[in-house]
Amino acid sequence: MLAGAFGDLVLGLLASCLSGLAVWLWQRGKHSRDLRVRMSVVGARPGDTCLIVMNNKYDAPGTTHHHDVQAMIEAAVLGHGLGCEVEVVRGDDFRGGNGNRPEFCIGGPLGSNVRSAGHLAHSLPGVTFHPYTHPDHPLAIEAGGVRHRWDSGNEAYVLLAKFTAPGGERPVVLICGQTALTNHAAAYFLRRFYRRIADTVASTDRFCLILKVPAIGTYGYQGVVLERDITDVAFTRGA
Repeated sequence: MLAGAFGDLVLGLLASCLSGLAVWLWQRGKHSRDLRVRMSVVGARPGDTCLIVMNNKYDAPGTTHHHDVQAMIEAAVLGHGLGCEVEVVRGDDFRGGNGNRPEFCIGGPLGSNVRSAGHLAHSLPGVTFHPYTHPDHPLAIEAGGVRHRWDSGNEAYVLLAKFTAPGGERPVVLICGQTALTNHAAAYFLRRFYRRIADTVASTDRFCLILKVPAIGTYGYQGVVLERDITDVAFTRGA
């Protein structure tokens, strides 16, 4: 009787151990898959130094908006989560290629980040950022004949792109929004919803997405959603 009870106990412990091992292996495998997807989308690997190129607050050189600082923190957290070091420079001060450092370039091209303006002009000629002073559609992001309009305090858009720039061995992740809040939203989306990006784009080597931040007064930057994949027009002049 005792031997039978002892045998049942051993079998129960063995079953528990095997079940626990199976769960651990599944979790380890899931973590490894997630890590590979994140590395693929961001273009960074453990041991890299990620370069974060920061912007200025619009019309206020030398200062940075709170939401842009939060975008930088999101990018830094993402980099550290991939086992990378992080280096921060200002767009006003940085010239040249990013070399072997994956680059996060944050800020719009209209008086906020001159490096963003350069990236757009050279690598994304199919995208136009209309100026704030435009009489009909201020700050609209236009691509492929479609304008994504800014509605102050209510709805706004941000471009999230990845490509390899001249002089760079590693990719640039460009975040260009109509406002600082949208920059924050895009960095948040990249960190939280990288798998959605991977499932959407044809290739994680190069892509360009428009993200929408609706109902800003209610949901803030966390309401960000994927609006449109414009990869097919963004990298071609006059598309």
